[in-house]
Amino acid sequence: MKRFLDKLLGRRSRPALIHQASHGAPRHSALTLESLRVVPGPPITTAQLPRVAIIILNYNGRHHLEGCFSSLAALDYPKDRLEVILIDNGSDDGSAQEMRERHRWVRLIENARNLGFTGGCNQGAKVADTAELLVFLNNDMRVEPRWLAELVAPIVRGECKATSAKMFSWDGKLINSVGGGMNFHGMGIQTGYMETPGPEHDIPRKTLFACGGAMAIDKRVFHEVGGFDPEFFAYYEDVDLGWRMWILGHSIHYVPSAVCYHHHSSTSRTFPPETLRVLQVRNPLYSCFKNYDDENLRKVLPAMLALAIRRMLLISGIPSDRPFRIEDVDLDRPGAIGKLIDKAKRGFDPDMLLRRNAGADLIAINDLLGNWEHWTARRNDVQRARLRPDSEIFPLFMKPMWCIEDESAYQALHNGITRFMGIEALFDGLSIHGRDPYR
Repeated sequence: MKRFLDKLLGRRSRPALIHQASHGAPRHSALTLESLRVVPGPPITTAQLPRVAIIILNYNGRHHLEGCFSSLAALDYPKDRLEVILIDNGSDDGSAQEMRERHRWVRLIENARNLGFTGGCNQGAKVADTAELLVFLNNDMRVEPRWLAELVAPIVRGECKATSAKMFSWDGKLINSVGGGMNFHGMGIQTGYMETPGPEHDIPRKTLFACGGAMAIDKRVFHEVGGFDPEFFAYYEDVDLGWRMWILGHSIHYVPSAVCYHHHSSTSRTFPPETLRVLQVRNPLYSCFKNYDDENLRKVLPAMLALAIRRMLLISGIPSDRPFRIEDVDLDRPGAIGKLIDKAKRGFDPDMLLRRNAGADLIAINDLLGNWEHWTARRNDVQRARLRPDSEIFPLFMKPMWCIEDESAYQALHNGITRFMGIEALFDGLSIHGRDPYR
């Protein structure tokens, strides 16, 4: 799963996580990584390794293919229990030809158009006929020889149904991901992003979701829970899948011994920024609407919509609200002549330009609100199958009260509305200590 909020929403680089002070006495003991720790069982033998399909998506990523597939060819894993599938989403950069010429051992599926991350991954899962486990890997990755065996081991031992790898930067000097969390309105967090590797990154633990860039999952469970939500297309689909898995009674673990390296792709730069922003703003709304229980959604929905509207205004490009204030209409041009000039000016120029990203936010919000019955039905499908209460899942958020904007009015709204709606109390004591994401 790629994270472009820093670019689309004006973020700086994000080190780690910070505890948010709470008002009143905490109802929970302070959350720590140790409290989420799991104790792995003994190493599995080669005979225990399951049949695996590694599914990789590609869209004009020819420059990444050699590094990725050379490392996969060197995996310490039985070749007769491993299938590698590349789903090419309509590339026109020669990717398919390179695969046929240089990596003929990989099963190549070519799509005529871009089906998105969700569509391509779900397609790969359907064609992986013989696999017991599915592994999703980004094309801009290289993996250690033991990566796959370590990644699948907790699933084989029955400790969980999905796992997330330890992801370094390409040169190994920084962390890219050591599990994931989110804030209360669905903004996903890659824990450890841009941090210097340390012992805190080597704790095997429960995680809210497995990063879609390097994850393993039981194939039967993947299909039973509905796979990646096809309506997401891309971004936050892994957050949604992980959250849904926990709701439906499954668990996900971070596996620090499954090591890979991430070389950030330029794929998203080929799309207009506003098209990416629609997905980045909309998909967290979808995920929250589907996955919170009824009581908690009634608290969260007004707050997340209010914060989304405030963010939209911040990037709207509207220089001043004064022209919209009736009390200011006559101040600049008093008298009949001034009023006639103002009226004529509005007649010649009745519209005000709105930045495309603000329009994208409006469309994203309306994708939920304008399709209310549809998303209510989608929500009901999840809630009817619920096996685990929200209270057991909330510690996995890790940073539920993270405020994603520095702007003072946004922060005031965030703090005020979370207190007013009871959200602050809901997550009291459930934030991990450390620096703030994206800061």
